[in-house]
Amino acid sequence: MFGGETSHLPLKLNMAGVIPPIFASSLLFLPATIAGFNAANISGWLQTVVALVGQGQPLYMLLYAAGILFFTFFYVALVHNPEDMADNLKKYGGFIPGMRPGKRTAEFIDYVMTRITVIGALYLCFVCLIPEFLIAYYGITSFVMGGTSILIMVSVTMDTVAQIQSHLMAQQYEGLIKKARLRGARR
Repeated sequence: MFGGETSHLPLKLNMAGVIPPIFASSLLFLPATIAGFNAANISGWLQTVVALVGQGQPLYMLLYAAGILFFTFFYVALVHNPEDMADNLKKYGGFIPGMRPGKRTAEFIDYVMTRITVIGALYLCFVCLIPEFLIAYYGITSFVMGGTSILIMVSVTMDTVAQIQSHLMAQQYEGLIKKARLRGARR
């Protein structure tokens, strides 16, 4: 509640965006990159690591999913602070019904954010691993888009639709204001 009106906290299912898959894939490509710099002098253990962590390998997919899960929680913990949200709610007169302002509200926001982040992290893993499975196990080589590309396309599309909706809404309000001024001038 804020100013006698019902409102909501802007908590998204995917609060981390595309950052976790990018970080996870970057770390997984690190051994191959190091091996590429010294292609002539690669030791046996580095060749084994590069082969095991190569794209399409089961260990790669497992580490990729683990990296996405880790970086999702890490990024959300760094960027979204429940205590700041609770303080801002309290400062501007807002509250969560049934929760005391302050520490109790921060604990509740943290509780909700953790549950949302679990679902969001699993969603990121699912979307990013589908292309990997299609390429590795079904031999669909014409599938050139990775999970990160799909996430970027979806988020850009959703942002574009939201901007169009807000622009249309602003145009509606402008029209209503002009009509109200015309009616007021006649009287």
